[in-house]
Amino acid sequence: MQGILWTTGRFYSKELLSKDACSRTCLEDCNCEAAQFENGICRKQKLPLRYLIRETDAQVNSTVLLKVGIISLEADNGTVPSELKAPKVLIKRKNTTVLILLLTFSLVACSCALLAISGVYIYKFRVLRYKRLLELGNLGLTEELTLTLFSYKELKRATNGFKEELGKGSFGAVYKGSLDRGRQLIAVKRLEKLVEEGEKEFQTEMRAIGRAHHKNLVRLLGYCVEDSKRLLVYEFMGNGSLAYLLFKSTKPPDWDERTKIALDVARGILYLHDECETPIIHCDIKPQNILMDDLWRAKISDFGLAKLLMGDETRTFTGVRGTRGYMAPEWQKNTPISVKADIYSYGIVLLETVFCRRNLDTNVSKPEEVILSSMVYRCLVEKELDKLMLGEEVDKRSLERMVMVALWCIQDEPALRPSIKTVVMMLEGITDICVPPCPTASFI
Repeated sequence: MQGILWTTGRFYSKELLSKDACSRTCLEDCNCEAAQFENGICRKQKLPLRYLIRETDAQVNSTVLLKVGIISLEADNGTVPSELKAPKVLIKRKNTTVLILLLTFSLVACSCALLAISGVYIYKFRVLRYKRLLELGNLGLTEELTLTLFSYKELKRATNGFKEELGKGSFGAVYKGSLDRGRQLIAVKRLEKLVEEGEKEFQTEMRAIGRAHHKNLVRLLGYCVEDSKRLLVYEFMGNGSLAYLLFKSTKPPDWDERTKIALDVARGILYLHDECETPIIHCDIKPQNILMDDLWRAKISDFGLAKLLMGDETRTFTGVRGTRGYMAPEWQKNTPISVKADIYSYGIVLLETVFCRRNLDTNVSKPEEVILSSMVYRCLVEKELDKLMLGEEVDKRSLERMVMVALWCIQDEPALRPSIKTVVMMLEGITDICVPPCPTASFI
């Protein structure tokens, strides 16, 4: 529209614009309903549009641009002039979605492939490892125990053809040998009963003593597994067994040495019961299985009958095992066996160590002296323990303490027997001891 002027409603004005630029800026502004273009000046107008002046003077070069809806501009055939159509903005999202899907699928496929390859690799590694262990015949004992694996030929040469026998233990004989051209003495135990029972004993002893390391336990150095041959290699104990020192030696240990031996054995049992990762019931504590090293330190040996307590077990059922005269009464009662069975055996050993005689001895002058535990209890009650020492000078308080500990250990009821920790504390004089009940003589 030409020659139209507004006197009010102007809210924006800008110079040096073309007519097309003025029209475009009004279309882009939501508040703009009309624009007046005059001599390069664009003036935007907003609603309401009023106070218009129409100039008929030809000198007025003013053009009014009105914003009109598209529907109002449609022709009779429903079309809109192309110059009035709003530009179409196309957002191309399809390619982006496809790209994201492809990346996701690729990552998932790669992860699955890596997992599959890892699974196959681990499976093959374990299968090959198991086959190798089967070929070696040790079923992982080397890794579990970190012991030296000897060949049968090496041990036969080390013992000079198993020539010098040191003694017999459960299921086998023990032979003296040497390694490193005689610089290291060893004791080789060869299993003789090559049956299932002997194989179980071998595995038990391997697992029990192989993981146990204590100054009062005989150290296991290695083993041999070849076909049906099963051998164990121990450190050599140069001073023999406690049984020889107490019952056969012309010069038995003196009182101080015997008290030290009693404590050494108790501390070894304490390690087995309370300090091992898996508690161990030795099942065969006796003087023959207590060996003396070069420093006269007592060490427990022969774990062939040992029973492992798995998990949270405190008692276990097992077949009768042990040595007659040292076995706890519960072995005959078909009741669960606990660590208290070892306590009973230790009590008998302690009595024999104190008095340097066997608990059951038929080579005595009086019938009442046959059973040591019964005789000792009578003397304890009558305050005459020193009569049993045959003139040996001993500390009476120490003697009484050791006797009472031994008598508590050999009570018939396992619940009455002290734990090995309490035994050690009583022997060391840390815990007071009351007079025990009279134990019942039992020689199963």
